[in-house]
Formats: sequence, C-alpha cells, structure tokens
Amino acid sequence: MREYLLVLFVTAAVTYLLTSPVRKFAILAGAMPPVRARDVHREPTPRLGGIAMFGGLCAGLLVASQLTHLGRLFIQSADVKALLSGAGIMWVLGVLDDKWGVDALVKLGGQMIAAGVMVWQGITVISIPVPGVGPVAVTPTQGMIISVTLVVVMVNAVNFIDGLDGLAAGMVCIAAGAFFLYSYRLWYGYGINDAAPAVLFSAVLIGMCLGFLPHNLHPARIFMGDSGSMMLGLMLAVAAISITGRVDPDLVTDQTGSQTATVHALVPTYIPLLLPLTVIALPLADLLLAVVRRTWAGKSPFAADKQHLHHRLLEVGHSHSRAVLIMYFWAALIAFGTVAFSVTNTGRTVVLALAGLCLVGLVVLLMPRFRPHAPRAVQAFVPPRYRKGPQEAAAASAPAAAAASAPAPAQAAAEQAAPAMSELSADDKALLGRLGTGATAVGSHAERRG
Repeated sequence: MREYLLVLFVTAAVTYLLTSPVRKFAILAGAMPPVRARDVHREPTPRLGGIAMFGGLCAGLLVASQLTHLGRLFIQSADVKALLSGAGIMWVLGVLDDKWGVDALVKLGGQMIAAGVMVWQGITVISIPVPGVGPVAVTPTQGMIISVTLVVVMVNAVNFIDGLDGLAAGMVCIAAGAFFLYSYRLWYGYGINDAAPAVLFSAVLIGMCLGFLPHNLHPARIFMGDSGSMMLGLMLAVAAISITGRVDPDLVTDQTGSQTATVHALVPTYIPLLLPLTVIALPLADLLLAVVRRTWAGKSPFAADKQHLHHRLLEVGHSHSRAVLIMYFWAALIAFGTVAFSVTNTGRTVVLALAGLCLVGLVVLLMPRFRPHAPRAVQAFVPPRYRKGPQEAAAASAPAAAAASAPAPAQAAAEQAAPAMSELSADDKALLGRLGTGATAVGSHAERRG
C-alpha cells in the first residue's frame, strides 16, 4: 500500500506543479477558444490541461518502475507499455483538437487507433469470469471488439461530462477510487497478482485528478480540454480491461470456501467493466436524452444546446459549485455503494443505507424549489432567504409603494411654489412673468440698438 500511495502523491504533486506553467503556455499558444452560447463560463479560459496530466502520468510510472514491488510489473507485464502507447496517441490527438480543432470522425478514428494499439500489445478482454464455471473464453475478435468499444465509449463519456468546472476530474477520481479499492482487495486480500496493474493504474489516475482539481474548480483557471478528458477516459477503461479475464472466480472460491461468498465478493464488478459504466450512467443517460430531444425537434443530434443535465441543475436554482457536488454525490453513491455491498456480509444494511442516502440526495436536489420560512425564534440562525415572512414581505414592499405613490420632483416643486405665488401682488406677478421669459429684456435691448 505504501508504494501505491507514494506513486499517487508523486503523480498528484507533479500534475499540480506543471499546471500553472502549462496555463501560461496555453495562453501564449492561443489555446483559448471564445465563449460559446452553450458554455457556462463567462470569459475565455485556456485549455491544454492534459499536458500537465500527461506529465504527472509519466512521473508516476517512472517512480513506480524504481520501486521494489511495483518495479516487477514492468518486467512481468506489458500492460504499462501498452497504456503509455495508447495514452500517448490519445494525448496527441487531444492537444491537436484543443489548439486547432479536429473533425468528429477523425477524432473517432484516432480513438479507435489508440484502442487498437493497446489491444495489439495485450490489453484486451480474453475471458469473462463466471463463478462455478470458471473463465469463459472469448475469441480474439470478440475480445478486440469488446475492448475497443469500451475504450471509445469511456473516452467519449468522460469527454461529455466535461461541462462544468471540476466535474470530469472529480467524477473520474471517484470512479478510480472505487476501482482502486476493488482491485486492491483482490490483489491483497485474495492474493491475485493479476490485479496489481489495475491497482497501479487506478492510483496514478487518482493522482492525476487530485493534482489538477485545485486549478479546475470553480472558477476554473484552466480546462483539461480533450487532451485531458480523453486520456482520463482511456485510463479508466484500461484499469477495467486489465483485470477482466485475469481474475478466476475459482481462486476466490478457494479463499472463501463457498460459491455464494464468491458471487457476493464479485458483485460490485461481477464483470469489472460494469463499475466504470455505472459511474458514468448519468452522463450516458443525458447523452441519450439529448440525442432523442434534438432528433425529435428536427435538429442534428450533434447540435449544441443548453438542456444538458448540468444546465438543468443550474436552471433549477443550484449554484455552479452545488451542481458539481450533486453530481459527485450520485457518482460516489453508485460506485462506493456497490463496492461496500461486496465488503460487508449484511447486504440488507447496505441497501437501507443507500436508500437513506438516496432520499437525502433527492432532498438536496429539489431544495431550490422550496423556500420555507423559518420561525421567528430561529431566524437569527438561518440564511437570509429563509427569514422573510409575510410581515417582512409587507415591510419590504412598503418603501416601494411609497416611492410609487410619491409625486415627481418637478411636480412637488411646482406644488410648493404655488402657495408662495398666491401671496404676491398682481404687479409682482407680472414682473416675474416678464423676467421668466426674458422677452422684456430682449425687446428693450433691441430697441436701444435700433
């Protein structure tokens, strides 16, 4: 565990320290696209944050290669080299898109090439573990299709949720944290050495996200861009694929003594591909709804709008930061809830706890819709929005009503001058009338000149 934590902290530190220089470079390079109609930020913000994250990835893997136990992975497995190859291709593709823009089909082709390179080097689904039956082998073609599809779906899903400050990095960090706990339990608790690469990849992924988040939280100083979001999605997919097909459920059965306990232990990621997919279930659902909504309206499925899930949260009344925290809450509830279900033997307790947390999440989600007025006894201890009762509302509306009923300044001055004019004599009124128009003065001056 100490070596994994060391790698995590080194990755986070390098990513954090590189982000500020990368921000300056992005500004000088002009990687600051103008604000679009569907964006929620108000001023142009530099991208290319993926450069710092890629530097953190390289630093973390370099430190891991020099450690006693983790260094063996670089000799016994080709997963690390395959990860660097695929991440490098995805990173270059993302940098080009952040600076100059890349066509959607070209980007999709590049994603498939990166996935194909990793499959060619050995990161592929070779079997599906089934307790009591053992690994059910899949053909190389089936394994390649499953692996490439998972990578492409994960990459685009993470890219899709990168719509609010800190949203993508935080949700990927949550997913990586849940996967780290699962894979570490298999490696350390059950002695399955094939789970070690997944533990390393998850630790590095957590470090990359934690190092970048301080610069990306609202208000963001820099965006990760496609160079960061696509790389995070690829690493999340690799962490899942690297453990799938290499964990034999019968090995867990030897430790637990029963197939029932084995099924219970493997439930959170019975097929480990499901855990990352559950974490991004909300953005995937939002993507499907967006396609249906735009197609139903006669628009292109790729036409941008402001009706995505994070836009809806903002429209409900949540602030930018609260909308991100709500997304964090539901992602963590799904991911860590399934992992907790496998750790404890009392599944009913976990289900009840998850139900209670879901209720809390719904209350927080709908809170802006309700604005109850607190009793007078506690109004001094609650936010101002809950203090305004009927009497306070009447008091607040009184000045406005008084201002609306008050006469205009000119009218008031005329009304005040009317009594004063009534006290003057007829000759004084005539003199004031001639002086007010200036006709007498002008006329007499013209007569003198004539």
